[in-house]
Amino acid sequence: MSHPPSTGAKDLTVIEVNISPGQGHDFHKHPDQEEVIYCISGQVEQWLDTERKTLGPGDSVFIKADVVHASFNVGDADAQLLAILGPCVGDQGYELVDVADQAPWKDLR
Repeated sequence: MSHPPSTGAKDLTVIEVNISPGQGHDFHKHPDQEEVIYCISGQVEQWLDTERKTLGPGDSVFIKADVVHASFNVGDADAQLLAILGPCVGDQGYELVDVADQAPWKDLR
């Protein structure tokens, strides 16, 4: 949606995320970036470290840098999220470290 090559931004990357029912964005972290996830539509099981909460339209969460998190659509319709990360890292504007196959994340869901 908005990343350094398209906007010249240095401090923010904005990404629209669409998640089909039963699908998700598995456990990961952004080592040097903070993130805000805003739920536009749908019902999302949002993990922050080992804590789980449900997001609905209008809800948001703040994620500190290097905190493991995941988002899963637990509703019957597509979920739409807006992810805002800063500062920008690399050409895509973000760095993602997948930890889904590591303990304790692989056993949480």
